[in-house]
Amino acid sequence: MNVEQFKPLTVYTIYIASTPDKVWEALTSAEFSRMYFFGNTVEVEPRLGGAFIVRTPDGALHISGEVLAYDPPRRLSVTFNVNWPELIEKLGPTLVTYEIEQVGEATRLTMSEGHDRPLSDDILEGGRQGWPAILSGLKSVLETGKPLVVQMGPPRRMLDALKAMGIKTP
Repeated sequence: MNVEQFKPLTVYTIYIASTPDKVWEALTSAEFSRMYFFGNTVEVEPRLGGAFIVRTPDGALHISGEVLAYDPPRRLSVTFNVNWPELIEKLGPTLVTYEIEQVGEATRLTMSEGHDRPLSDDILEGGRQGWPAILSGLKSVLETGKPLVVQMGPPRRMLDALKAMGIKTP
């Protein structure tokens, strides 16, 4: 896969009162991720080419991908493909990259979501609503030990855009 063809369409940067090692653990640990990722668990095979998996609270496969960059505790880059074959077929793969950097007594976490083709703002709305909630939850867990409770579903305009493309939606 040529990662150079992926253009970051969504980028978020947050500052967390924690260490890079703890942020890395939160991003790559099933136990941590369950607390901030809507009950989903992240599984990362710790090597280049390793598996990246997100499972729903009942253990079903939700997202699968491959580890493209693995440099603890500085950089993790993975393909991020929702287990929805029609979606991947029409929208292509997604590249998610986390960059972690110590800045004084805090850690800066920059997350980018890239795609290998242009996508409409309506399609991107799912990530643009979901990522801030996920990253805010991660920050809350690391700083307070408590998860942030955010109730949300897929944005209506994203679902309408997918339907218009002929992709069946829930």
